[in-house]
Amino acid sequence: MTQSIHFGTDGWRGVIAEDYTYDNVRRVTQGFASYMLNQKHAGQWIVVGHDKRFASEGFAAAASEVLAGNGFHVYLTESATPTPVIAFSVVNKKAAGAVNITASHNPPTDNGFKVRDHNGGAIDPQGLLEIEASIPDSAGLIRRIAISDGIQNGTIVKFDPAPDYIAHLKGLIDLEPIIAAGLKITVDSMWGNGAGWFTRLLSGGKTTIHEIHDQRNPLFPEMKRPEPIQPNIDVGLKTVKETGSDVLLILDGDADRCGFGDENGVFINQLQAFGLLAYYLLEVRGQRGPIVKTLSTTSMLEKLGVLYQVPVYQTGVGFKYVAPKMIETDAMIGGEESGGYAFRGNVPERDGILAGIYFLDMMVRLNKKPSELLQILFNKVGAHYYDRVDTFFKGDRKEKEAMILAAKPATIGGLKVTDLLTTDGYKFSLEDGGWMLIRFSGTEPIMRVYCETTHKECVKAILEDGLRIAGLI
Repeated sequence: MTQSIHFGTDGWRGVIAEDYTYDNVRRVTQGFASYMLNQKHAGQWIVVGHDKRFASEGFAAAASEVLAGNGFHVYLTESATPTPVIAFSVVNKKAAGAVNITASHNPPTDNGFKVRDHNGGAIDPQGLLEIEASIPDSAGLIRRIAISDGIQNGTIVKFDPAPDYIAHLKGLIDLEPIIAAGLKITVDSMWGNGAGWFTRLLSGGKTTIHEIHDQRNPLFPEMKRPEPIQPNIDVGLKTVKETGSDVLLILDGDADRCGFGDENGVFINQLQAFGLLAYYLLEVRGQRGPIVKTLSTTSMLEKLGVLYQVPVYQTGVGFKYVAPKMIETDAMIGGEESGGYAFRGNVPERDGILAGIYFLDMMVRLNKKPSELLQILFNKVGAHYYDRVDTFFKGDRKEKEAMILAAKPATIGGLKVTDLLTTDGYKFSLEDGGWMLIRFSGTEPIMRVYCETTHKECVKAILEDGLRIAGLI
């Protein structure tokens, strides 16, 4: 029986050799090609890139063959390329869209398939449904040519996207003050596509870069997965203390998400990072404009919105919601809880490299260490505390959802529940302005329980109540 393929929060992901096979990648690519033909993009260019996971370059070649077989022209990256660089290349090359072979921060057993539109951003949910519906059941319905033929006749062109992307970054920010600042930076690229990028951008002055996990190793040693949260980043945090670094910059496997560690080897969580980056744009760079956030990220943004008189829009989880809203509102910044942030002037796509550069610029321009920057933010909006628990679950999802809706708790973690939002998952608003969210992963059989509160001592109790409401303990 032909396997049914569905797109989650950010594309399709599967287990290599089990459901993520060459035949299925070709089927999904045919679905995307049919969708793009229906969108009147026949004969246009499509960018194809990949990460450093097992056989990713082979899967990218297979996707290129199908696209070329459907009459498209393909720009195929010469080597593993960060997702934000692929997204920029779509706009830079005036392409109709992109296919990116990556499972981002999933475990090493997985690979994935992301699609992007002509803006370089995520395709909206309706578009993803149309792609799914266009995936053929039979491999006999796939149109493709050999990659050697495509290269020979010019329908598949290999290219290096790095020079144009670097020139674009230099148009967004002056790198020279960072290069001259004498910072000591540790970079953890998590065995992924971000390796070498900060060294390439910031070498040649007093600032020094020390990289770890910067080779290709699809097993991702010293971490469970290339996701920029603990415990995956513990080696990087330890390296900061051992080397006396000023900051830790972390990039996930495809370099669209990022994380930060302070000068003491303490993790700056992704909600704090979002608050800091928004504060940087508003206060340090003097920008104004809307902020777009998913419902699973920090309420510090609403407080900044009030202080700086800018609107804040809340969306469902995933850049398939964030990117269209950023375009609609000409947002200054958009982001999500998983450590992905996008910026006006760039493409509406998460960019861990640009986020890292902006963070360093904030350090240099304010002459502050990361821990001091966080204190400045807390002085503005108050201290906020966050944590998350991911738990595999078995059983019927609908039964779990019914259980959550039936719970109707009066308090969570000792704090009064003031509202329940069911836009994407189940978000319980709490009396202190904090929240607890229960949400099903869009790509794995995982339930996530998140919380943010101004009461540090309540974090554990909030999460435990969330797990109890979800029937996980």
